[in-house]
Amino acid sequence: MLSPTVESALNDQISIESHSSNAYLALASWCETKGMEGSAKFFYLQSEEERAHMLRLFKYINDSGGKALTPALNQPRTDFSDIMEVVEYFLKGEVRVSDGINKLVYIATQEKDYTTLNFLQWYVAEQHEEETTARNIKDKINLIGLEANGLYLIDKEIGALAAVKPAASEPAN
Repeated sequence: MLSPTVESALNDQISIESHSSNAYLALASWCETKGMEGSAKFFYLQSEEERAHMLRLFKYINDSGGKALTPALNQPRTDFSDIMEVVEYFLKGEVRVSDGINKLVYIATQEKDYTTLNFLQWYVAEQHEEETTARNIKDKINLIGLEANGLYLIDKEIGALAAVKPAASEPAN
């Protein structure tokens, strides 16, 4: 049984994951309309992944005697000057998700909810991976540059990340 504090914090994280899924869908659309199909594919995949993370939290709350709440969605940002700004927005989003997970780990520890703490360990590792991916993309953009040939290479690099990533990086239940 979840404490009201843990249940509320888990529902807050559902909201964060849902917002990220929606925001990454906006990033995919921006990339697609700019002819950056590889980047669009990557961000569509990221959107699906965040939704899967949200659903995993949703199910955990309900299975643990709580009540998962469907979050309201705000319109995400849709205008960007270039792919670097898109990636910086992506990184900021991943840091926000990580901050939420870290807050959850703290609350679960304070509440001595070791089942939830164990459940959250996968998210901690996943967020480390996601932030690293975003930082690596940003580093490659800085290395390659934003000139015409550079944009082509960046799009191919980001698209290659989508090709090696499973549809939703989710552990088997």
